[in-house]
Amino acid sequence: MKQLLLDVLPAQAPSLENYVPGPNAEALAALRALPSGRAVYLWGPAASGRTHLLRAMVADSADAIYLDNDAPINTFQAVADGDAGHALLRRVAIDDLHAMDDARQACVFALYNRWRESAATEHALSLVVAGDTAPHQMQLREDLRTRLGWDLVFRLDALSDADKMAALGRQAASRGMQLAPDVLNWVITHVDRDMRRLSALVDALDRYSLAAKRPITVPLLRAMLAEQPEPSNPDSPPPTLS
Repeated sequence: MKQLLLDVLPAQAPSLENYVPGPNAEALAALRALPSGRAVYLWGPAASGRTHLLRAMVADSADAIYLDNDAPINTFQAVADGDAGHALLRRVAIDDLHAMDDARQACVFALYNRWRESAATEHALSLVVAGDTAPHQMQLREDLRTRLGWDLVFRLDALSDADKMAALGRQAASRGMQLAPDVLNWVITHVDRDMRRLSALVDALDRYSLAAKRPITVPLLRAMLAEQPEPSNPDSPPPTLS
């Protein structure tokens, strides 16, 4: 079968609204209501939605910033110290803490101290940090590891296939579409299982079905994916379907 390219389908921007909680509803509710002066540590395996939630928490906010292991060390230092334009930040999201080197860990440690010192003041900020394991199992400097448990801690679990199929079915129904079980099963077994990209696939399938004036079936879905253009950068091939 011809390789079917999914990377050209744009994923939805992360938001709390398009996060599918599955077993993580408690964590989502806490993030929705998170006030300044509170901190949350999220931990869980890959594909549990850590990055989605952290990016959603800072989306479209001029007074918020997202940092991961790729952020320059000078940016980490400025945020930790509250220097220059970073003094007015009200929310900081730190992703993939488990991957950070000693210098970045030192900055996150300083940031936790800044967060605690300012918690009861007009300069209070909220702090959302994510890693792949529980605080007591993190391989970090000890003084930082203990700070992860200072406030709220939530474990995130990856969505089951049943959760994803139910979420896609609800999304389709909200658009007036009906996805038959065989279509949902084909998507789950053949397509990249990132929920944002699966949601983008449902949106694209709705448009394609309307344009083709054909009902949504597995052959229609395969035809749509087969018509996607090749990626522009041959050195970075996208995930493929088999």
